[in-house]
Amino acid sequence: MKLAIFGGTGNTGKLLVGQALDAGNQVVAYVRDPTKLDIKSDRLAIIQGELVDEEKIESALKGAGAVLSALGPRGGSKGKPLTRGMQVIIAAMKRQGVRRLIVTSTLSAKDPHDLPEFRARVLVALVRLAMRGAYEEILSVADTVRESDQDWTIVRLTMLNDKPKSGKVRAGYLGKSEVGTWISRADVADFMLQQVQDAKYLRQAPAISN
Repeated sequence: MKLAIFGGTGNTGKLLVGQALDAGNQVVAYVRDPTKLDIKSDRLAIIQGELVDEEKIESALKGAGAVLSALGPRGGSKGKPLTRGMQVIIAAMKRQGVRRLIVTSTLSAKDPHDLPEFRARVLVALVRLAMRGAYEEILSVADTVRESDQDWTIVRLTMLNDKPKSGKVRAGYLGKSEVGTWISRADVADFMLQQVQDAKYLRQAPAISN
């Protein structure tokens, strides 16, 4: 399958691109700085552009079977650039007839299936206090995806580490003893790729951990 990947130069995004290629997919990585993606493959195309470049984004999506985004806000995020970018991506998906959208988020983006959980409340409160702009961007991007009519899955992340892929991922909702505290970036990438063909979490936002 041809996969369009956004955020491919980040720590999780590089693993996502690499695993997608290892699985035999064709990959189009839409990146701001191609020098940060040091992966070589005949099945990898890199398109350089910004999230406001509508024509370039639409070109990246031509023939794609799914779009995966590992984009995340930075602490000093202002003006919600990722929200505007996601709006452009979704509009391009509609024009190109691409339905499947898988994006990463965090526990800051609540889900109706969640129950109150002290640990999550503390983590979210710290983010909201220390990185207010990033917190608001996280919520805004999640709302943009939820409000679309795409076949979306929002993968909400706990705390990340760089351990090797284990293939052991717990997915569920807060307050139900379904989700732990940590997950490796490699397992995040693996879980995202599984969702391309798996409809279990279609239009849902599970939190995941190891």
